[in-house]
Amino acid sequence: MPSYTVTVATGSQWFAGTDDYVYLTLQGTAGCSERHLLDKPFYNDFERGAVDSYDVTVEEDLGEIQLIKIEKRKYWYQDDWYLKYITVKTPVGDYLEFPCYRWITDEKEIVLRDGRAKLPRDDKTQILKQHRRKELESRQKMYRWKEWHPGFPLSIDAHSHSELPRDIQFDNEKGIDFILNYTKAMENLYVNRFMHMFQSSWSDFADFERIFVRISNTISEYVMQHWKEDFMFGYQFLNGCNPVLIRRCTEIPKKLPVTMDMVECSLERNLTLEEEVKQGNIFIVDYELLDGVDANKTDPCTIQYLAAPICLLYKNLEKKIVPIAIQLGQKPGPDNPIFLPSDAAYDWLLAKIWVRSSDFHVHQTVTHLLRTHLVSEVFSIAMFRQLPAVHPLFKLLVPHMRFTIAINTKAREQLICECGLFDKANATGGGGHVQMVQKAMKDLTYSSLCFPEEIKAKGMDSKEDIPYYYYRDDGIKVWEAIKSFAEDVIHIYYGSDEVVCEDVELQAFVKDIYVYGMRGVKASGFPKTIRTQETLAEYLTVIIFTTSAQHAAVNFGQYDWCSWIPNAPPTMRCPPPTEKGTVTIEQIVESLPDRGRSCWHLGAVWALSQFQDKELFLGMYPDEHFVEKPVKEAMAKFRKNLDEIVSSITERNKNKKLPYYYLSPDRIPNSVAV
Repeated sequence: MPSYTVTVATGSQWFAGTDDYVYLTLQGTAGCSERHLLDKPFYNDFERGAVDSYDVTVEEDLGEIQLIKIEKRKYWYQDDWYLKYITVKTPVGDYLEFPCYRWITDEKEIVLRDGRAKLPRDDKTQILKQHRRKELESRQKMYRWKEWHPGFPLSIDAHSHSELPRDIQFDNEKGIDFILNYTKAMENLYVNRFMHMFQSSWSDFADFERIFVRISNTISEYVMQHWKEDFMFGYQFLNGCNPVLIRRCTEIPKKLPVTMDMVECSLERNLTLEEEVKQGNIFIVDYELLDGVDANKTDPCTIQYLAAPICLLYKNLEKKIVPIAIQLGQKPGPDNPIFLPSDAAYDWLLAKIWVRSSDFHVHQTVTHLLRTHLVSEVFSIAMFRQLPAVHPLFKLLVPHMRFTIAINTKAREQLICECGLFDKANATGGGGHVQMVQKAMKDLTYSSLCFPEEIKAKGMDSKEDIPYYYYRDDGIKVWEAIKSFAEDVIHIYYGSDEVVCEDVELQAFVKDIYVYGMRGVKASGFPKTIRTQETLAEYLTVIIFTTSAQHAAVNFGQYDWCSWIPNAPPTMRCPPPTEKGTVTIEQIVESLPDRGRSCWHLGAVWALSQFQDKELFLGMYPDEHFVEKPVKEAMAKFRKNLDEIVSSITERNKNKKLPYYYLSPDRIPNSVAV
């Protein structure tokens, strides 16, 4: 009688094992086995991290194995089981791999196909077509779209983390409890004694050191020492944690009536301001988005303020970017002066602090929340709804969607909800952050997510012209490596543009993103369909780059750049100055966050800057969804390219006082998970 050797691998995460009864059925082209209990006498099967083998004997050969059915039935009490994969050795010695990497909950059953990736056109038999269809029908019931706020990209229909499908929940919910993590961070930073001291001002800048954890030879310490300098202010627009706003100025806007007389002493080339603009030496950052946004009113004891500044910057003879003019409001007028480096020191310092505070708000809500977290969630939901596990693009993308829906759901539950942690310390809390996302949606375009295209559109693409823009340099290298990998995978499964057009599941995936994610807005430029291998490669690169590299670039530098409170105030407690010559050090300190808000801010940027336990970085694919040799070779090539980028970044950073490493692939997690 023919015998099959079945090997079952259980996950190694906490509580992955099970004591339940597990039954297996093999379904082949020539017949179906009986339901077989996988159980060895006097042996504890399916322990965490175990790989167990069983012999399954059948009366007649089953032909080519097409499906495996796994059923779990309660033994004593209900426990979930994480099944990594099953391998089957056939009577003739062939090995078949059946990837799973899913939780089996309650008394459920799952049906697995072998690990070879297949497009819809590759399935010829009714049983395989039916399996594909049923999987998507089931997923579409579990992964439903929901509007969190009007005008936002749609998100998952779940009020809490516990309501999510088990497969996308965190392994350990305590690990992503924001309240717990922030409190723990404040304990670790020894600032918990200040955390309830709202309305209590610091006495001077040095007083902020009482909550600043000095870690020698780090960026955060360098920021603390040099934050007042114009060089440091300008450098952050290139390589800080929000290096996405600066653009080359092609014309001084009418709403910023800067004259040559104002900035002449800042210009170094004996040219007029107009000539400097024409030569490409003037840059601008405009926080117009903040104009009209309501400041946080959740604490009646503290009035909080926002501004919408415009900052003009100059590339000096050393090719470094420095500020030359700051206007703190959008409408010019006598009560909205243009502050200059030649003004009184405290006037100029307070103007720069206001810009840094505004930059913090745009970074947190638009650059970070909207353009990485919410966009990545759209990609994740659409993938689960429209791409079955056997689809090559599901296998390619699923590592880059790990825990994204879970972290966003937890954030909506605790962090950015009404009366959430975000309201405690941020001037855009209490609804301002919602207004900002709604306003920013008009600029969320497909081309703005194409990294090289966006850099070029801002006039920031010349390495010779702007040599110290490491965010650009490293980002383009990582973008190209991801694109090359995507192209390699596409050429394995899509032999021609025609095959791309015919892939109904791919087209449904793209349509879901456009219709639900981008709300069907034509101006977003998101494609409704994809018709060529080339556009598919770019589309996949946008998804993988956004969920990995872009998030890393704007997330993991938060403690470095924002832990010194005066460099990134999360709120301001006095209105912007309306005249020059009146600012004092006391007024500046009184404007900055109080002790309580400072501590909550510090806990937040610390917690958000930490990698997950057992973090998976770009190119690490321990879950073997792909089984084919050509794809594994493409992965090896991808890792080799990434290793070369790591080496070049490491070499460049040697002996730098301000190393830039956020886009080093060994520091880029695969997905948005924090």
